[in-house]
Amino acid sequence: MAAYGQTQYSPALQPAGPYTPYTHHTQGYSMPSYNIKTEDGLSHSPGQTGLLGYSNFGSTPPSQSLYGYSHEFSAYSSYSQSQYSPYYNSHHYNSPYLTSSNISPSAITAPLAYQHQEHPVMLPNHSPESHTVFIWDLDETIIIFHSLLTGTFSSRFGKDSSKAVSLGLWMEEMIFNLADSRLFFNDLEECDQVHIDDVASDDNGQDLSTYNFGSDGFQSPAGAGSLCLGSGVHGGVDWMRKLAFRYRRVKEIYNTYKNNVGGLLGSPKREEWLQLRREMEVLTDLWLTQALKALALINSRPNCVNVLVTTTQLIPALSKVLLYGLGSAFPIENIYSATKTGKESCFERVSQRFGRRAVYVVIGDGAEEEAVAKKKNMPFWRVSCRPDLEALSHALELDYL
Repeated sequence: MAAYGQTQYSPALQPAGPYTPYTHHTQGYSMPSYNIKTEDGLSHSPGQTGLLGYSNFGSTPPSQSLYGYSHEFSAYSSYSQSQYSPYYNSHHYNSPYLTSSNISPSAITAPLAYQHQEHPVMLPNHSPESHTVFIWDLDETIIIFHSLLTGTFSSRFGKDSSKAVSLGLWMEEMIFNLADSRLFFNDLEECDQVHIDDVASDDNGQDLSTYNFGSDGFQSPAGAGSLCLGSGVHGGVDWMRKLAFRYRRVKEIYNTYKNNVGGLLGSPKREEWLQLRREMEVLTDLWLTQALKALALINSRPNCVNVLVTTTQLIPALSKVLLYGLGSAFPIENIYSATKTGKESCFERVSQRFGRRAVYVVIGDGAEEEAVAKKKNMPFWRVSCRPDLEALSHALELDYL
């Protein structure tokens, strides 16, 4: 399965047949409430008509302005909208690229096969002058998830609403099953962190190869329930060490399985996951495929970095990243959760980490990341439909970004 970075599973990718109601789970998906903030600030603009959007940049509308970075992108002014007609037409984007009857394995695997050598995270002693940091939103930008559950995606793009909801619920179950069973979400839901290393200072480096997480008393009455009430509330040294152990193990699992999610899931979950990925790509017209192409183009450059800032809690966000096959695009150190602090605080952390002299480009669909980008004078690329991602990839291929 070269498309997903798991070549050993390529026989499982077969042409998807006509849609049939998903009946694997018949209990109606009575999922427990996790109270997780998701990125649902969907933009309803029909296309990328302004910022970096290949119109006349001398007359870019305010909502898509370059926010003070016009000197960084002066070369764009020579490009007109007509040169990018394959990505946009004069009508609302609703024509399907694929149908369940004409998709073939190559239609999924070929675009997803963009696999470039992962570049190391920029170290503090590296000069940030030549670096460009692409700060990505997750839901409804790179992946389609929340809008499947709400019906927004199917209504905007003329898709089968019952199929969309069914696939969304199926993915939701897999996300939380992985988060609970392998990533300690039951322990960590109330102890959410912005970054995987935020409690690393409480870790004494103990060997965890034979450590029993199930019997260390972490969830005792005197433990998590009273010690994770909010940001900055810490428990005793022993309890904080146990918390740090869990985040260290999550990091180890992510790094071990980010290119082998099927191995992490095991059978039969692996086969279910492959089927789900295939059906979601059909329904969303290879949205994720196009996002992966842009991510891979950025990762192929030695001086460019992909960073993820999501309003999903950190552990479910890592589960999403793994299940959507994004592990090779985002080192775990480059993933930030804005659930507790908001995106502006996360953007500030990213700026402090990579330096004030680096160039930052924000890619997203929501009002929050756009507002923060404007406030911080960062160019913003809005993703409202699949052609926005195609145009982004084309701009990257032509070195305009």
